[in-house]
Formats: sequence, C-alpha cells, structure tokens
Amino acid sequence: MKIAIITGGSRGLGRSAALHLAARGVGVLLTYRGAEDEADKTVKEIEKAGSKAAALRLDVGKSATFPDFAEQAKETLVKVFATDRFDYLLNNAGTGLDKKSTETTEQEFDDLVNVHFKGVFFLTNQLLPLLNDGGRILNVSSGLARFSYPGKAAYAAMKGAVEVLTRYQAKEWGERGIAVNTIAPGAIATDFGGGAVRDNPEVNKAIAGATALGRAGLPEDIGAAVAALFSSDLGWVNGQRIEVSGGMML
Repeated sequence: MKIAIITGGSRGLGRSAALHLAARGVGVLLTYRGAEDEADKTVKEIEKAGSKAAALRLDVGKSATFPDFAEQAKETLVKVFATDRFDYLLNNAGTGLDKKSTETTEQEFDDLVNVHFKGVFFLTNQLLPLLNDGGRILNVSSGLARFSYPGKAAYAAMKGAVEVLTRYQAKEWGERGIAVNTIAPGAIATDFGGGAVRDNPEVNKAIAGATALGRAGLPEDIGAAVAALFSSDLGWVNGQRIEVSGGMML
C-alpha cells in the first residue's frame, strides 16, 4: 500500500485529496490544527472506503514542533500502516489574508511566512528521511502567483516563494528519484478565506465569468488532480507548476 501524508487534510482541498487518494487504495496520514472532529470524520470516511487512515494534530506555523511531529508520524506509520516510511507528501495546510499591502501588519506577514513558506521548507526537510526513494511531493501554490487581485499581495508572495522552492527541491532530491511539483488551484468554493467563493453569489459569479470553463472550482477538481499527479502515470513530471483553475484569468 502506498501512503500519503497530507497537511490540513481534515477539510477543503486536503480532505478532497485524501478521499480521492483513498479511492485509489492509498493510505492517508492527515494533519489538522484545531478541527479534531472533522479530522476524525475524514478518517472514518477513508476507512469506510476500504483504506487505512490516521490523523495527527499539527500547526504548520510552528516549526519548533516539527521534530516531535516527525517522531509521532513515524510511530503512527508503524502502528496503523505497519511501516515507518511513506510515499507521497502534500503540503496543503494554509491560511488566507485579504488585505492590501499598505494595510498588512508585520505580524500578519510573519504569520503567512511561517505557515506557507517556512512551514513547507522545514516540515518537508524533517519528513524527508521517512519518504521512500521514488516518492512524490506536491506543494500547494495558488493561481494568485500568476495573476493579481488587490488584497492578496502577501499571500501570493508566499506562494511565489513556494514555487521557486519546489524547483530547487526537485533538483536537490532527484538523485533519490523523488519528484517535486507545485499544484496551483484557482478560486475554489470552500470555507477558505471566509468561504466567499462558496457562499457569496456575487463573488462566485465573478469568478465564473473570469474562468474559461465558466464556473468556480470545486474541492473535487483539486482532489482528483492531486491523485493524478501522485500516480505513476505522471511520474516523469518533475519541478513543474501545474495550475488547476479551469482557465481562470487567461
């Protein structure tokens, strides 16, 4: 059985990815920050689909906790999956910010760095010894790293940094056969960012009008893409940014 570790796997895009991978027979170790009930629900749904799953608490904005988390992950892998190794890492967990550059505080900026960039950088390094040779890593970026919306400067800048990091990770770890790519969703109808795309009809309509396929994205669109990118069919894709946005802002 292949095994995936998914940060922020209790809801939204992470949950969708977990369920799509489970449908392909992949075991899932997911993390959550506060929504333990949602994490437990996702674990049960994965198990109902016939795969194995477990959930661990993790705040990806607190890098000092990563060594302890890696030990917990190793223990959980042995206990639940009967191995101390895994195959796929999806760096998905994140938070949003909707403020213009001049209104963004230094603390808000630092919080975004810790979660979206420093967290990805150091958590991946910490988990790398547990990742099988020939494994695959997906870092989650955003369409906002390509096109611009007022109020998204700090958030998008973090995602741009992750895209550069991805190419370096792919280069450095290629000798182990590890492929590293970035998946960049467009606007998705989830609770992210206060749920505006999902819950505000005007926002949803505006996104649909800016998207070639004529609608806002759904979590299932991204979950299915993650599963595909982790599959052996796309094993030769490496160091790339793959935007999954339905053709937003072309």
